[in-house]
Amino acid sequence: MTLFHILAKDKPGALNVRTSNRSAHLAWIGDYPYAVKTAGPLLSDEGEMIGSMLLIEAESREALEVLLSEDPYAKAGLFQSVEITPFKWVIGAPD
Repeated sequence: MTLFHILAKDKPGALNVRTSNRSAHLAWIGDYPYAVKTAGPLLSDEGEMIGSMLLIEAESREALEVLLSEDPYAKAGLFQSVEITPFKWVIGAPD
């Protein structure tokens, strides 16, 4: 298993897409408590949600990409960009 850091930035002006799909997105995350280690929105300096950060454990990058394709945010076309990077959790890692 590999831990991946996902940094997804919203398209400009897409806050309505984010808010209208938020409940479905949170339910999707809730379906994978064993895989999603932490997640939350990125905020602008004004406190507006502008993207997402997730740490997800998956068998492979390909498996992760399949999982991410099912995210309601991705299905709604919310993201301008998505960066996926393997991650090694050192400080503050759960047991």
